[in-house]
Amino acid sequence: MVNKEILNQEFLKSIESEYIFDNAPINRFKKNKENDDASERLICLKDKIKSIQDCELKKFAKNLVFSDGNPKSQIMIVGEGPGEKEDLLGKPFVGEAGMLLNKMLNAIKIKRENIYITNVVNYRPPNNRKPEFSEIKRYSVFLREHISIINPKILILMGSTAMEALLGQKLKISKERGKWKEIIINQKTFITILTFHPAYLLRQPDQKKFSWEDLKNIRKKIDELNIKV
Repeated sequence: MVNKEILNQEFLKSIESEYIFDNAPINRFKKNKENDDASERLICLKDKIKSIQDCELKKFAKNLVFSDGNPKSQIMIVGEGPGEKEDLLGKPFVGEAGMLLNKMLNAIKIKRENIYITNVVNYRPPNNRKPEFSEIKRYSVFLREHISIINPKILILMGSTAMEALLGQKLKISKERGKWKEIIINQKTFITILTFHPAYLLRQPDQKKFSWEDLKNIRKKIDELNIKV
C-alpha cells in the first residue's frame, strides 16, 4: 500500500519546499478570540462607567464619551475630558481641539482612524472646567483598565489632566513633556510620552513649537517599533 505521507514529502522535496509537517492542529481562532475578549471587556468597562453613582460630571452631561478610533491600534491617546461638542456627539476630540489634533496627526503621517482615543473623564465637566483631582482620581481607575484592554505599544498623554491621572500631581507638564517614560499598569509596562493638549495650544499658540518637537519624537518611536499607522 502506498504511503501518502512519503509521497507528499517527495513532492515537496521535488519543488524545494521548506515546509515542515506537524501533526499539531493549527490554531486559526486564537487572534479572533483575543479580539472578541477585548470587545467584551470594552463593553463591560463602558457599562461600569455608565453605572457610576454620585458623580457631578455625569449629572450635568448629555452623553458618556467613551472612545473613538481603532481598538486594535498599537497607539493610544489620552486627553482630558469632553467639551460641549464632544458631549453632544458622544465622541472625543470632535471640536476645535479635535480639528487641531487631526492636523497634528496628519503632520506626522498618522491617520486618526488608525489610532485609539479616549479621555481621563468620560463626562463633560460643567462649563468645560478642568476636572478636579478627586474626579481625576476616581476616573483613573477606569482609565487604567481601558489602557490594559487596548494594550498599546505607545501611550500618548495629552495635557496635565492625563499626566495627573497616570503620573501624579507633583510633575509639571512644561518640564516633563517630550520625555519617554515607562508606567506600569496591571503588572505590564507601557511606553509613554507626555505632550501638550491641543486645547492648550489653541490658547497658547506660541507653544506649538514644543508640541512639534514631541510629535517628531513620537514619529521616530513609531518607526523604531515598526508600528503601522
